[in-house]
Amino acid sequence: MLKFLSLLFFIGFNFQTHAATPESDRILGKWLSSDKKLMVEVYKEKEQFKAKIIWFNDDPSKPMEDWRDKHNPDPALRNRRILGLEILRNLRYDADSHTWEGGRIYDAQHGKEWDAAGFIDKDGTLKVKGYWHIKLIGRTMIFKRV
Repeated sequence: MLKFLSLLFFIGFNFQTHAATPESDRILGKWLSSDKKLMVEVYKEKEQFKAKIIWFNDDPSKPMEDWRDKHNPDPALRNRRILGLEILRNLRYDADSHTWEGGRIYDAQHGKEWDAAGFIDKDGTLKVKGYWHIKLIGRTMIFKRV
């Protein structure tokens, strides 16, 4: 009987934990790009969602810690490390469309910043689109949860 009660408690606790997680927080966590060259961590500050680079594989002969933001248009920021760099900011969850909207994404390879939006597909993939004013024109990156 004690095992049965423990099992019921565990199931109830597990259900409560998942039920208490807001829909907007599904985006939180670590994500690996479909080309397996970039891993980001999405986190939340107040009601905004952000992402930072936690791993990348651009040139294995050069340690990740040595890569700098050399293409940044602001000379004062060109010495920032790529590892740990915040590349996504200001995303807000839109409950009506089940998407994250209104963000900005930074492309360190070209030193450009774009508008950004994202959504999680039915299969659990995260799709983040960087675009210039109009969502139809842009590039979508696909990530799998790690």
